Amino acid sequence: MVAVKEILLQVLIACSPAFLFPLIFERCRPYPVQNAGPERNSYYNILLCSCLISILICSTFSTYLFGIIPLNYFLPSLFIGMLYGRLRDGLILAAVQLIIYILITPFKGIGFLLDTGLVLYPMVLLSSGRFKRGGRQAKLITLSFFLLVGQYLSTSLSFLTWPLSHKMDLTVILFGIVNIAVAVVIGGLLLVVIESSLDKERLQMQVTQLSRRYFREAEKLQQMMDAAPVSILLLDQQGRIVSVNDTFLNFYRTEHPEAVKEELVGRMLNETLKGLDIEIFGARAERTLRNRETTSELVQVGERMFYTSTSPIKRGHTDETFGAVIIIQDITELETLRTELGNVERLSLVGQMAAGITHEIRNPMAVVRGFLQLMKEKSPPSLDHYYRIVMDELDRANGIINDFLSLAQSRSVNKEECQLHDIIHELSPLLWADANLRGQSIELKLAPYLPTLPLNNKEIKQVILNLSRNAMEAMEDKGQLTLETRNIPGGVELRVTDTGPGIPPAKQEKLFQPFFTTKAQGTGLGLALCLSIIERHNGKISVESDEGRGTTFSVKFMKPLGHNAGDA
Repeated sequence: MVAVKEILLQVLIACSPAFLFPLIFERCRPYPVQNAGPERNSYYNILLCSCLISILICSTFSTYLFGIIPLNYFLPSLFIGMLYGRLRDGLILAAVQLIIYILITPFKGIGFLLDTGLVLYPMVLLSSGRFKRGGRQAKLITLSFFLLVGQYLSTSLSFLTWPLSHKMDLTVILFGIVNIAVAVVIGGLLLVVIESSLDKERLQMQVTQLSRRYFREAEKLQQMMDAAPVSILLLDQQGRIVSVNDTFLNFYRTEHPEAVKEELVGRMLNETLKGLDIEIFGARAERTLRNRETTSELVQVGERMFYTSTSPIKRGHTDETFGAVIIIQDITELETLRTELGNVERLSLVGQMAAGITHEIRNPMAVVRGFLQLMKEKSPPSLDHYYRIVMDELDRANGIINDFLSLAQSRSVNKEECQLHDIIHELSPLLWADANLRGQSIELKLAPYLPTLPLNNKEIKQVILNLSRNAMEAMEDKGQLTLETRNIPGGVELRVTDTGPGIPPAKQEKLFQPFFTTKAQGTGLGLALCLSIIERHNGKISVESDEGRGTTFSVKFMKPLGHNAGDA
């Protein structure tokens, strides 16, 4: 019974690394880094300390069963440290064990080599590299072999030194065999514990690497979404928002300025879009989730035009729908650009027509006018007013052709550095004369100074005259025409304002289209001609009108880059 207790005590002491190593390793283990395996300094140091503690305690409490069999299970911890650790760690453990043996055991010559297992140390250290590369089963076989041999040498030495005068007891032999088997079992237990700890660390490392890779890919996806110039929303199967990009967030902030992405994630799409121009897309997204079909459509909401595409998100291997992606693009500006391109095409067509008919019509008209003048000279004076009407109509037709030609001009014009104020002052007597005939007034609100601009004097005069006369014709008696100039960032603005009845919104969109006119005797080419001239000067023209209060045409001339002309 005493022998059993002593064996159990040694077993508990020898198994201490099985408790110490995973406990300390779990607490002291740093977060794994990419390409870092379990063979790192913390692992080696913990293993070395655990084995040293076990060897010290086992040697301290070592004893002999029946005064013959050495009861000291230091070999499992020693060989585990040599096989799993670095060469330096193995040499430290071997040196410590030898010093302890020398201190507590009388030197016995060959017994020193067998009791300490010193004859196996070189073989164990040389096997360390191959041992680490092997599988768990190969490691168990290698460790069991060394423990079996080492423990057998130590135990057999005791039997060899047994006095011949004493009869060998079967119980002693049985305990000797048990002593060897227990050492092998302890070694196997330590190996299983260490391997389990290392497997756990490898698994933790893989999970951490996968998590980091997932977050990196998620960040890349979010950055790609944020870089897209369209609104993107990701939904789950229930229609809740999973993610949105910056474009949608900026659009959403037009109604909710303080909104952040975190507030939107997890909310139902219908609830989020409520009150926005794109509220209608919530129902379309639900239909996509329900029918699992991709839909694309063009939707006009008020004055804005949207292109939307809703597609289900499916798992590749099961084809199961687990969400949807909504892409919304505000193409209002594109539609406006398309309209402007249509105007350009129409202007181009007008130019082609003008170029084609100018010589075919003007020459016969000149001949007809010449003959009419000859006939007038030979006709009685009573017919003069008829000739005058005919020639006035010919002159009117010739003026329309001239407008055609001016509208069709796309070539560069000669520009000179000049003051917009100078052009206005040159035209003011003519404008005052027209205004007086109509019983109207003119007010000039000129800025204190304006920068000089590269302008074609003749064409800008034509623009100002067209806009001013249109304004006068739109007003009744006692109306007031206002010409105003302003400095704006990067250029100059000219504003022509009348106090007429205003222009309905439906007609404002068509004002600059060729042949569109609101006047009974108009040709519909005046504003189109103005637009063509302003565009040749890299400017912009726009209209603001309030029915019943008047209309303002705004012309903006931008200074070219690098323009250093002085101010007036």
